[in-house]
Amino acid sequence: MVMNALAVSPTELVAKLAEALKSVPEIQAPVWVLNVKSSAHTERVPQQENYWFMRCAALLRTISLNSKAVGVQRLRHKFGGRQVHVVSKSHHVKAGGKGIRLALQQLEKAGLIKKEKAGRVLSPAGRKFIEKTAKELTSIAPVSSKPSVPAAVASKPAAA
Repeated sequence: MVMNALAVSPTELVAKLAEALKSVPEIQAPVWVLNVKSSAHTERVPQQENYWFMRCAALLRTISLNSKAVGVQRLRHKFGGRQVHVVSKSHHVKAGGKGIRLALQQLEKAGLIKKEKAGRVLSPAGRKFIEKTAKELTSIAPVSSKPSVPAAVASKPAAA
């Protein structure tokens, strides 16, 4: 488990990882990715331009949080969602496996994850990649919640 990755917001980490993954030459979005839904429970195709890199980053983060090997079926379940029906009750539907499998293959080719008998685990290079990205996020100074007082107002003497 990557400790630095737990200290930052998951949304910010995935967005930053997606930006960093764009520079990795092995990870390329397939031509069909913006034309198909990611799961049966979604109503529309992905609307984000960097959807493939966001999905790869989310998969990388998910694998890093697990101590055991993670397979495609477990990831399909995690990235699935609730299928809403008009007449019958809603139930959980798995995400599509092709996109997850292809993303894992690209991450493996890039050397960020490695394949084991039971699934895929984070490689040392992948751990270093996530920790470096999380460290960049933690090094950014947090914005102060107190409003700054202009110098002209601060130096005025108080009226008696």
